[in-house]
Amino acid sequence: MTGTLEKTRLYDRRGVGHSINLVGVPTDLLASCAFNDHPTPLHISGVREMNRNLFEMLARASDLADAGEAFANYMMAMFGIDPEQREDAPHQATGAKRRRYRSSFLRLIKGWGYDSNGPEGAVLKGWAESRFGIFPTFHKEIIQRISSGAWTTYVEEKMSSRFHNNSIYVQLDLLFEFCQWALRCFVMPQQSHLTLYRGINSFDEHQIVERIDKHAVVMRLNNLTSFSSDRDTAGCFGDTILTARIPVSKIAFFNGLLSIHPLKGEGEYLVIGGECRVIASYF
Repeated sequence: MTGTLEKTRLYDRRGVGHSINLVGVPTDLLASCAFNDHPTPLHISGVREMNRNLFEMLARASDLADAGEAFANYMMAMFGIDPEQREDAPHQATGAKRRRYRSSFLRLIKGWGYDSNGPEGAVLKGWAESRFGIFPTFHKEIIQRISSGAWTTYVEEKMSSRFHNNSIYVQLDLLFEFCQWALRCFVMPQQSHLTLYRGINSFDEHQIVERIDKHAVVMRLNNLTSFSSDRDTAGCFGDTILTARIPVSKIAFFNGLLSIHPLKGEGEYLVIGGECRVIASYF
């Protein structure tokens, strides 16, 4: 462990993200350990105000399952993403009709579960960059600067038209706000943090900013990162386990949020990244 950490490059905080975002907290602060130590609630500007009907329905929910059903019905009505509302689009060359499904947050999260460095993962990282102002650190390879080929690949995939035909960022905004509402109302109303785990085999995706001691380090997590609430599950993805105390306000999605489970891993959480103190230990 120590040898691996000693060979890992340390990164400074330059280029952490945009100077503005949509959550009203300076990006440098949002992406810092100081925010993680003393988090505040995060809300994407205008989402709750523009969707009052949704939150009025949620206020009448008796439990998380009831709230999840209300949320799913609202998303179906707003974005037409259920299987009954498909569009037939003729093939340009042959004229034959083919089924074209409207983009949905469910498809993106399912794709993330299979490969967070695939096209769906790029769109999700692009949403996190747009709303929270934090740059990704990894997509297929380390992203060290905006002018790099790795950045170009990320931008090309995050802007893919097949995922942007149905206000996909707005869908993800609503998902984040619903997730935060559910966490505060039903799942962990009195908690500010949650201990989560991540298994890794290398330190390529998450940049080490500072070594605190033999096992404790400050990492700059990717702008959207998967964690698990179960240490044994995290161990299936790598022989080094990262243990982190994650603010509830940085949780964008978790597997028990909806009755339809788009993520493969049990107890999986999607977390907004930035700098984070972690304990790195062998499984």
